[in-house]
Amino acid sequence: MAEAGLDEHSPEAAATESTAEAPHSRSPWRWLIEWIAVIAVAALLAVGVRTFVLQTFFIPSGSMEPTLMIGDRILVFKLAYTFSSPQTGDVVVFKAPPDEHCGPPVSDLVKRIVGLPGQWISSRGNTIFINHRPLHQTWSHWNPLGTQIVPQRIAPDHYFMLGDNHNNSCDSRYWGTLPGSDIIGKVILKIWPLSQFGTI
Repeated sequence: MAEAGLDEHSPEAAATESTAEAPHSRSPWRWLIEWIAVIAVAALLAVGVRTFVLQTFFIPSGSMEPTLMIGDRILVFKLAYTFSSPQTGDVVVFKAPPDEHCGPPVSDLVKRIVGLPGQWISSRGNTIFINHRPLHQTWSHWNPLGTQIVPQRIAPDHYFMLGDNHNNSCDSRYWGTLPGSDIIGKVILKIWPLSQFGTI
């Protein structure tokens, strides 16, 4: 009498063979190498983003009050001006000019752009004039203006920077206009304190 058995092409046989040939679990060394690779890639991406795209900065002084207070943290978009030009009213972070000697040495500053390349800028009293017309500051700022702006024409690819705390800001009135190449990026968000999280 023939013995009963499974046909080698039947589903049951396939399942039996599959179970018999189950792969071994990954070795601890392979698991460790994979995690090291993941962490390395993540670190490289983080460094790349910080270097070329986004970076956080800490506000150490009151020159931009009431917009930015001491202790605030901001997020700066470094590619903001890759396909566009800085505009009046933009708040930007930039390399501290070599002639900036208003306090302890710093590497970066944050101010607002109030004058663009080729424009005439001056002031009288608390009013700033751009091309001989009053500048309407639609952003928060503190008067009085204090030190006046010497009448001048802004050089090509240079910007006139001013702190929102007009009378307590070391800006272009003291160290001159800023070369566009020194702009690090545009401030896009206040990220700390969380209660004031939002765009600038």
